[in-house]
Amino acid sequence: MAEIKTGIFAKNVQKRLSRAQEKVLQKLGKADETKDEQFEQCVQNFKRQEFEGSRLQREMKAYIAAVKGMQQASRNLTESLHEVYEPDWHGNDDVMIIGKNCDALWEDFHQKLVDSTIDTLETYLTQFPDLKMRVAKRSRKLIDYDSARHHLETLQTSTMRNEKKIAKAEEDLKKAQKVFDDLNVGLQDELPTLWDSRVVFYVSTFQNVSSLEARFHREISFVTANPDELELKKGDIVLVVPTELAEDQDAGWLTGIRESDWLQYGTSAQKGLFPENFTQRLE
Repeated sequence: MAEIKTGIFAKNVQKRLSRAQEKVLQKLGKADETKDEQFEQCVQNFKRQEFEGSRLQREMKAYIAAVKGMQQASRNLTESLHEVYEPDWHGNDDVMIIGKNCDALWEDFHQKLVDSTIDTLETYLTQFPDLKMRVAKRSRKLIDYDSARHHLETLQTSTMRNEKKIAKAEEDLKKAQKVFDDLNVGLQDELPTLWDSRVVFYVSTFQNVSSLEARFHREISFVTANPDELELKKGDIVLVVPTELAEDQDAGWLTGIRESDWLQYGTSAQKGLFPENFTQRLE
C-alpha cells in the first residue's frame, strides 16, 4: 500500500513539474500555446457571474437581517407605547393589538423573503463550485496536451530519430487530446448556458423582492390605519360617496362603502376612508 501511494505521489509531482516546465517554455516563446479566445471570454463571464451572485447573496442576507432587526424594533416600540399609554386613554387596548398584528406581518415578510430569495440563491450558487473545478482541470489538461504536442514535435525534428519514441509520443498526444476534448466540449456548452440564465434569475429575484415589499407595506398600512378607515382586500369593489373633510380628500383619501356591504345592509352599511392610490377606478 505504501509503495502504491509513493508511486501515485511521484507521478503527480512529475505532472506538476512537466506542466511548470511547459508554462516556462511557453512564456519564453520556445513552445506554442493553444489559445481559445472565445472560451477565455466564457471563463471571464463565469468569474464575473460567480462574483455577482455571491455579492447578491451577501447583500440579500444583510437586507433580511435588517428586516429582522426592524421587526424587533417594532416590538420594542409597541411595548414602550403600551407602557406610556395610560389605562383611561381611548384606544389603550388597540396599541398591543396593532403591535401584534404588525409583528405577524413582519414575521411573514421575513419568512417569505427567505423562502423566495435565499433558498433560490443558494441553489443558484451551487452550480459554480463543480464548474470552477472543471475549468481549472481543463486548464491543466490543456497544458498536458501542449506538452505532449511539443514533445512529439521535438522528437520528429530531432536529427537522431527514434521511431519507437515517436510512436509512443503520438499515442500520448492522442490520449492527452481526448482527455482535454472530453472536458472542453462540455464546458463550451455549459458556460454560455449558465451565463444566459443569469438574466431570468436576476429578474425573478428582483420581482419577488419588490412584490413582497409592496404587499408588506400595503398590508401594514391597513393594520395601523385609523378606526374610521375602510378595511379592504384585493378584489373588493368600493362605492365612492362624498368625503366629509376636504383635507382627507386633498391627502388622497376617499370615502366609500364596500359594494358587498351596500347590497346586504343598504344605507346602514359602514362608510370609511380608503387610499385612492391603492385602488383602480372602474368605468
